[in-house]
This record gives sequence, C-alpha cells and structure tokens, in this order.
Amino acid sequence: MAARKSASTTTAPEEATEAAEAAASSNTAEARSRFNAALEEAKAGAVALGDEARQRASQYRDEARARSEDWASDARTRAGELAVEGKSKASEALSGLSRVIDENAGAIDERLGERYGEYARSASRALQENARKLDEKSFEELAEDSRAAIRKSPAMAVGLAALVGFMFARLFR
Repeated sequence: MAARKSASTTTAPEEATEAAEAAASSNTAEARSRFNAALEEAKAGAVALGDEARQRASQYRDEARARSEDWASDARTRAGELAVEGKSKASEALSGLSRVIDENAGAIDERLGERYGEYARSASRALQENARKLDEKSFEELAEDSRAAIRKSPAMAVGLAALVGFMFARLFR
C-alpha cells in the first residue's frame, strides 16, 4: 500500500504541473491567436485608411485641376480682352501721331525746306496706314506677323526691343 500511495503522490504533482503547463500553453495559444487577430484587423484598417486617403487625394486633385482650368480660362479671356484693348489704344496713338506730323508738315516746309516736309507727310501716311492695318488684323495675326519678323531678322528685333525698352524707361522715369 505504501508503494501505491507513493505512486499516487508522485503522479499528482506531475499531473498538476502538466495541467499548469497545458493551461499556460492554452493561454499562450489564445494570446497568440488574439494578437494575430488584432494584427490582421490593424492591417485591414491600415489598408482601408490608405484607400480612403487615396480616394480623398484623388478628389482634391480633381477639384484643384478643375479650379486651375477655370482660372486659366478666365486669365486667357482677360488677357485677350486686354490685348484687344491695347491694340486699339496703339492704333489710336499711331493715328494721333500721324495727325500731329501731318499738321506740322507745313511748318517743316517753311523751316527746313519742302523736301523735309514731304518726308514728314510720307511718315504721316505710313503711320496712318500702319494704324489702319493694326485695326484690321486680329491679335493672332499680329502675333504670327511678329514671330515671322523676328525669325526673318532677329538682330533687328533685339535692337528694336532695346530701343522700346529705353523709350519706356525714359517715359516712366
């Protein structure tokens, strides 16, 4: 009986240890399972958040593109209006200068001679003709004519630009 009793006492602690190890193993497995589930849930949340961020970024990009197209369209319209207005004012200025030169051609005849008076009249007619051409042409035609003139003689274009810049600097000083 003593042998049986000692066998039963040695198995009880072993069984308790085994039960504790099994419980700990079960708890560890459950903890791992919960951790893995939480990790998967976090990954799914991150993917959903990334998708939402991409969607919002796409919406903002589309809105910004639409606004910029509207602004660009408005700017083109306004620039066209200003160009037409500037063309009209330049034509009026050329016509006015032509009239002033034509009115003073008689005085030039008296002071400098008839030959110089005729030069002034010729310049007045040329200015009046250029003013008329400027009025008749569209802004696009004028731009194309300017490009062609610059391609034909770039040195003259640079010199003319420098002269105009100098005149504006003197005018607005």
